[in-house]
Amino acid sequence: MARPFKCRYIWNNPNFYYFKPRAVPLAGLKEVILTVDEAETLRLKDLEKLEQTQAADKMNIHQSTFQRTLTRAREKISDAIINGKAIKIQGGNYKMPGGDRTGPLGQGPFTGRGRGRGQGFGAPPINCVCPSCGYQEAKKPGVPCSTIICPKCKTRMVRG
Repeated sequence: MARPFKCRYIWNNPNFYYFKPRAVPLAGLKEVILTVDEAETLRLKDLEKLEQTQAADKMNIHQSTFQRTLTRAREKISDAIINGKAIKIQGGNYKMPGGDRTGPLGQGPFTGRGRGRGQGFGAPPINCVCPSCGYQEAKKPGVPCSTIICPKCKTRMVRG
């Protein structure tokens, strides 16, 4: 019987869990399963540009294990791209350093690179504006501006 995989630390939960070739229907599409820890090895090595020993320490595994996991992840990605398969990110034996599986040190899932990953950084705030009187209020996520009525003149607001 094979030894179970050692639990690995994951510092960033992926924001997306499914990728598929464009214009190919989902029915009958073959999938490649990439584990969350395999995705993390790709992130640490290829995006963060860490040396394998540093990345392995960060994941709490040996360098040789990191190398095998990285090779396995790259093989799966290559197979999906070359053969037109979907990539599904799921599973693996891992835990987040914060203990709640929501992000690094319990800060939530959107703490990676880019424009704040959904935390409102990098872009000006969006307001809902009344086209009649010019009244403005901050846009609430998930609520279209067209559903909000201006409290001053009772006109539907627009995104401004």
